[in-house]
Amino acid sequence: MDDPQPRTASGPTELAPGGTNAVGHMLALLGDEWSLLVMQQALLGATRYGQFMSRLPISNSVLTRRLGTLTADGLLRRHRYQDRPPRDEYLVTARGRALWPILLSIWEWERRWVPEQRDALPGMRHISCGEEFHPLLSCSACEKEANPGEVVARWGPSGGWQRALPVATTRRRSGSGSGADDRDSPSGLFPQTMSVLGNRWACAILVAAFTGTTRFSTFQKLLAAPPGSVSDRLARFRANGIMTTSPERPEYLLTAKGEAFLPVLVTGLQWAQGWFSAPEGPAVNLTHTACDQVFHPVLRCDRCKEPLTGNSVQTI
Repeated sequence: MDDPQPRTASGPTELAPGGTNAVGHMLALLGDEWSLLVMQQALLGATRYGQFMSRLPISNSVLTRRLGTLTADGLLRRHRYQDRPPRDEYLVTARGRALWPILLSIWEWERRWVPEQRDALPGMRHISCGEEFHPLLSCSACEKEANPGEVVARWGPSGGWQRALPVATTRRRSGSGSGADDRDSPSGLFPQTMSVLGNRWACAILVAAFTGTTRFSTFQKLLAAPPGSVSDRLARFRANGIMTTSPERPEYLLTAKGEAFLPVLVTGLQWAQGWFSAPEGPAVNLTHTACDQVFHPVLRCDRCKEPLTGNSVQTI
């Protein structure tokens, strides 16, 4: 028998007035590496506990907590498929399935910008045209490719960093990787993505950089983050080539590699604002300056230019 559906599974979650906004909920999910990797495997077909354990270098306690959290948040649905002995499987809900553009964007970013990773990622084929492809970020209004400098983000009615800071609902891995509950490293598929998304301050800093923040003091003030955490994450971004410093002014600027992370962030934002609704209105308003229209991201195949869907992509 199916468990009762979580309150948030079938439609958008109505957020409390003045509370954490959609950006905060996005950062809470994407900022936890294990949750993201569990959802990645769920979208690749894993449904049972043993399948997740065999695919991920994760401890039993961490997997149990992540499956519980993802089920409570409506991304997975627990289904009893056997009574004697009792056995459950975890099925992807519509909310969880809607994460595919984020994971596809991560896959593309790692393939293009992190060629030195230990396990080369396979290519992707668009089933509709039969060609190996790269996803292109495009605007739904004008249907043209959207480059990083053409997408402008401004806080909306429920925006602002005080409401966008993520709530740390799960334990994150420490910088040293210590801790019995977080043994071993993640799968290794997305090493540098996890340097961005695997720490809530790193993810928040990158979002702040895309909204125009460049100075250390401003990062620290807006995020209300410990100075040591801000300094450490900015140093890692420089080491990874995601940010660079200005020789003329004390600023941290996004590199081409950092700007190329935009599809991950805007698809994540689209997912979050579609599933977490604040009564005041959206947290962030995006504009495509090339057509001066509201920007809604669409991923297209670079070969046939048709919009991509979750079931039209396969690895090769």
